[in-house]
Amino acid sequence: MSHTLEERCRQLIMQRKYVQCQKEIETAMAEDPHGAIPHNLMGILMEKESDHVLAMKHFRAAYALDPTYIPARYNMEQYGQMCPTGTFAFTDEDCPYLVKNMI
Repeated sequence: MSHTLEERCRQLIMQRKYVQCQKEIETAMAEDPHGAIPHNLMGILMEKESDHVLAMKHFRAAYALDPTYIPARYNMEQYGQMCPTGTFAFTDEDCPYLVKNMI
């Protein structure tokens, strides 16, 4: 089992351990304030906590920090719609249609 930040957050969110997940993301942001991954994960967490506006801000921040980071782009496309139809992208593997089209 992978112990990446993305996988830890995926598990914590599935278990609804939002406070613990937020602490891990905040630690990652403090260690790498210009990293796209923590902002994408914070966006997912904010969506799960029903704060759509803040979630979109974090997805956009992740994309602005690294436009090649596919999960941020995927989440912006999915959750920027009035009626989202997909699931969250924690990693590249969660958004195969974008990975396929970018090759």
